[in-house]
Amino acid sequence: MSKIREAFRKGKAFIPFITCGDPNIDTTLEVVRSAAMNGADIIELGIPFSDPTAEGPVIQGANIRALRNGITTEKIFDMVKELRRDVKIPLVFMTYANVVFSCGTDRFLARCEEVGIDGLILPDVPFEEKDEFSAACVNHGVDFISMIAPTSEERIAMISREAQGFIYVVSSLGVTGVRREITTDLPSIVRAVRENTEVPCAIGFGISTPEQAKTMAGIADGVIVGSAIVKIIGQYGGDSPSYVGEYVRTMKDAVLS
Repeated sequence: MSKIREAFRKGKAFIPFITCGDPNIDTTLEVVRSAAMNGADIIELGIPFSDPTAEGPVIQGANIRALRNGITTEKIFDMVKELRRDVKIPLVFMTYANVVFSCGTDRFLARCEEVGIDGLILPDVPFEEKDEFSAACVNHGVDFISMIAPTSEERIAMISREAQGFIYVVSSLGVTGVRREITTDLPSIVRAVRENTEVPCAIGFGISTPEQAKTMAGIADGVIVGSAIVKIIGQYGGDSPSYVGEYVRTMKDAVLS
């Protein structure tokens, strides 16, 4: 069983997303450590890309700031290697296919294995084209994490049966970002997933409040929060690790309540 699957055996999982290099590598290091110390079960690390099509304005802004500050994929690999001295929970990269292609798929996954990355999410790669990446993931012991959207419908069973690590259930149509209300029929999506796999599922996109987190944890096995955390980092910059830690603790408590 992968480390990601094991993380869900402890109960409902809270999974924060952090854009690497925003505002700088040193801050990202401390934000990740703070999140891990305050209850994060898995952490998604975003590798910045110049055209992040799945992201709303908050995470797009973080990508732009990180790239302007000189962040690179190699610097992020080095950062993860440093984190692995003390951060033991699963770490997952979330990025785009071009980032992997530019590095070379096998080389990218070999570096993931070397530094201790447990999973990979590529939101711009449809299920039908995943084999180009999933084979290399298997060779290097990295879970290729599938996404299921409200529009997946009859494809849910097919995606679920081949899932690894956990399934990322997208709560709403559109890009990432805080939402006041989530109206998608998520229980039926999760029910279809569970009819076809024992791989856990976590809901993301639009979740920002403890009340939303509690509701989503009642439906799925975990909750993913990105934009709300990236917004805190954008507001507090180098002082953000303590604020992120406090937020993570509040959300983790809500997920478990």
